[in-house]
Amino acid sequence: MYPALTLIKKYVQYYFTASNGKGHGVHSPFVYQFIQEVLLDKKYPDSSNLIEAKRKALLSNKSVIDVWDRGAGSRQSKQNQRKIQDIAASALKPKKYAHLLARIVAYFKPSNVIEMGTSLGITTCYLAKSANGQQVFTMEGAPVVAEWAKQTISDLQIENVQIIEGDFNQTLPAVLEKIDRVGLAYIDGNHQYIPTMQYFRDLLKKSDENSFFIFDDIHWSEEMEKAWDEIKQDPAVTLTIDLFYIGLVFFRKENKEPMHYTIRY
Repeated sequence: MYPALTLIKKYVQYYFTASNGKGHGVHSPFVYQFIQEVLLDKKYPDSSNLIEAKRKALLSNKSVIDVWDRGAGSRQSKQNQRKIQDIAASALKPKKYAHLLARIVAYFKPSNVIEMGTSLGITTCYLAKSANGQQVFTMEGAPVVAEWAKQTISDLQIENVQIIEGDFNQTLPAVLEKIDRVGLAYIDGNHQYIPTMQYFRDLLKKSDENSFFIFDDIHWSEEMEKAWDEIKQDPAVTLTIDLFYIGLVFFRKENKEPMHYTIRY
């Protein structure tokens, strides 16, 4: 990953060069509506208090577990033995973006959700609660972390989640075999160029114009920025929205020419 100072510089550059967060100057009706009804909608999901209480409990949990990290590693530590509170602090999506992901799911109503990178299950719960009963397939490479995620989901009495443990190279094809098409794919694991591009290509095989992908940490490293730039240039991609910490990818057919927006959020 980039050093902290580099990330700060990149965020400052993004903030001052991105399109206005209120939609001024955005010519796409689809993107303008998305800004108005999703980005500017600050309402919390109904389940937010319960999920955030669980996040708080994880942030104070000092249990130590052995973690086998198959991806590019943690932002803060590459040690195999880690405290639950440290994983929660470094790996869980902040509340602002967890709420945003929940609003995105509620707004677009995807037929199913694939999450690559369960971690401790907090974001998974937001996705599932907003999915209106649609199935959420979530994948986690570290078995012990997956067990904690199962407990999180069970404690919050969420039933429309299936956790798949193992290497994404095996688990993603297995999930794709189970479904007719991808509704939403949220990719938040193994932040490296080659795996990210492979996930994109695999997901693309089961996608159509109503599918969309969300890539996490698109400016996290040089490799992730390379992957993001390449994804934007793929012939199947007709629209992207860069929110710095996440990037949205659409395949909508009404766009005659590809459109790429960077929007302040």
